[in-house]
Amino acid sequence: MRRTVLLLAIVASVVVVLAGFAAGQEAARGTVIAPASTQGTLGLPVHTHLFIFIPEGGVNPDAGPTGETPASIGCIYGVTKKTKGCPKNGTVIPTGGTKAIAVVEYGSTSTLQSDAKTFSTQFGLPAPNITEICATGKTCPSNNGTGWDVETSLDVQWAHAMAPNAAIYVAEFSNDPIGDGAETDAAKAVAALGGGEVSNSWTYNGGEGWCGSGDCELQYDSYFVYSGVVFFGSAGDSGAGAAYPSISPNVISAGGTYILRNGSGSYTKQTCWGGSGGGPSAVEPIPSYQNVISKIVGNFRGSPDMAADASPASGVSVYSTTGCKGWCTVGGTSVASPVLAAIVNAAGGFEASTVDELTKVYGEYGVAKTYKKDFNDVTIGNNGYPAQKGWDYCTGVGAPKSLKGL
Repeated sequence: MRRTVLLLAIVASVVVVLAGFAAGQEAARGTVIAPASTQGTLGLPVHTHLFIFIPEGGVNPDAGPTGETPASIGCIYGVTKKTKGCPKNGTVIPTGGTKAIAVVEYGSTSTLQSDAKTFSTQFGLPAPNITEICATGKTCPSNNGTGWDVETSLDVQWAHAMAPNAAIYVAEFSNDPIGDGAETDAAKAVAALGGGEVSNSWTYNGGEGWCGSGDCELQYDSYFVYSGVVFFGSAGDSGAGAAYPSISPNVISAGGTYILRNGSGSYTKQTCWGGSGGGPSAVEPIPSYQNVISKIVGNFRGSPDMAADASPASGVSVYSTTGCKGWCTVGGTSVASPVLAAIVNAAGGFEASTVDELTKVYGEYGVAKTYKKDFNDVTIGNNGYPAQKGWDYCTGVGAPKSLKGL
């Protein structure tokens, strides 16, 4: 399908806080900058939503990781055996995963492979198996220093962190993830290894107005259907509002939470992250799997479906040579999408489609006993919509606390 309107592919969810920022603080003294990040050709610019926090006194890029770790996130979301307090310096790391996970990114990061190895060595993970695919030729444009390099490292490292035995594919585009064919390349690669997940930490600029018409958006939904593949998408970082492709009924919409720790560093609870996207669609009809929440969403698709860590104040550790000059702490629903994709991979169900996976999730939600056991119902916080008991427009059904519901 040839595009007739200007589409701006954006990273919906990267917020970077350089090493040295005290994770756990919603506010800190310092400066936030948004570096120039426009890339693209042929009149189709690509933007990142990238913010770098520079604390008073500057940063120390040579410092070790200060954000959440594979052990702590794995503990919180039931990927590993529970450790009291799920400490950041925990030693129980994820060991599961199989088949494949793909992430869709603008351009190519020159240090992607070496950065992922540094990340894995730091946390005791096996060496990653990473394959890059350029949708528009042998080599896609360099994304070094654009913000997409941090995005790419985040997606690869955290897909690997939660499902370390899954092969990782990086499907790269030059202008547009769908128009260039990267989305299809990602799905084909995953299906060829027996199935798995595709994570999309980007949205089209303009909310549901990006395509010019509702009929246009509905036609694009077909790009997120591929046998043996479950698609994920970031819900966005601008608070309440639907974003595409996250709002597609063929994509698991990943909302965001804020992980709280006490003075001893122990995990206590999660709240709705105020920046998390989410809301009702004005275009997409309610899919059958959401009939269980029809009293909330009415006749239209609601997002997100579930949530995971996204607040920069409880961000995850990422190693990026070109973007951070070392370790940085990264937040946004760009974290939630690959983390949830990899958790579903580790759960091992490998449903035939996104609809099948979401039918399972909402089926769990509809049975109070299993829902309480397998999901953390997030009832505190506000992204423009208040978190509440049960499903809401910030965290969906909530955050996983067991692999059994996935």
